[in-house]
Amino acid sequence: MLGLAALGGSLVSGRAAPAPEVAAAIALYDEGSYSAAQIRFDEIARVRPDDPEIDLYRGRLALWFDDAAGGLAFLQKAVQTAPDDARIQNAYGDACGLTARRSGFFSKYGWARKCLAAYARAVALEPGNTDYRLSLLRYYGEAPAIAGGSIAKAYAEAAEIRKLDAADGRIAFATVYLTEEKFDQAFHEFDELLRQKPDDFYALYQIGRCAALSGVQLDRGQATLQRCLQLPLPAGTDRRTTLANIHYRLGNILEKKGDPVAAQAEYAAARQVYPDFRPDKDTLRD
Repeated sequence: MLGLAALGGSLVSGRAAPAPEVAAAIALYDEGSYSAAQIRFDEIARVRPDDPEIDLYRGRLALWFDDAAGGLAFLQKAVQTAPDDARIQNAYGDACGLTARRSGFFSKYGWARKCLAAYARAVALEPGNTDYRLSLLRYYGEAPAIAGGSIAKAYAEAAEIRKLDAADGRIAFATVYLTEEKFDQAFHEFDELLRQKPDDFYALYQIGRCAALSGVQLDRGQATLQRCLQLPLPAGTDRRTTLANIHYRLGNILEKKGDPVAAQAEYAAARQVYPDFRPDKDTLRD
């Protein structure tokens, strides 16, 4: 329950240019070199201990490496300093969600409600940001009703996302359909794209992802992912992350098909392409 939102992309878009040492650390973060970025941000924090921008990145990186307590501490501090920053609210929601997953029964739902409140605040601050809406959608789809979960609200978020971006809307609806085990409808979100363009990289990958998550149409999912490996990556695609995700989803499918040796080979290929790969941190938009 309550997985992390996608971490890719710069967190400073549209803001004042950062100091050179911060820009260098952000560049490492943006390219997915999270281990190196964590070292650099920790060094910067020694001379800038009360900067919410630094706390935001340190919190995100702590969560990436499954340090729930560290991520929560950094992001609680950041949200107190800059409560109207949507990026910080969304990241704080991630921290509260991970804390909820690891808490005992009596505190779990309190943290879950804080997660929901933070995601909702991020959307209120930047209603046009589909990443924040995807965080809220996933919460609604996965959380129990006692903690504010609601499939109806998840579909409503998917509809809002589709208004903002057609591609993200397909992912959003497919995500809710997979949650409800409406597998045919999840695949249908991408079938029309493939009828129009059989080698559409995006649609091929999403078919493979749906197969890996649902356990149905496994042969088809394996074939579409293998086709992705044969095609050139679309312009602007992060090569390491994309190739790692393809190998990871192939591994999921091979596991479900009862071939653990081949599955482990695909997981190893993902780690070789991208040593900092953490598939559970980017399952919504991979």
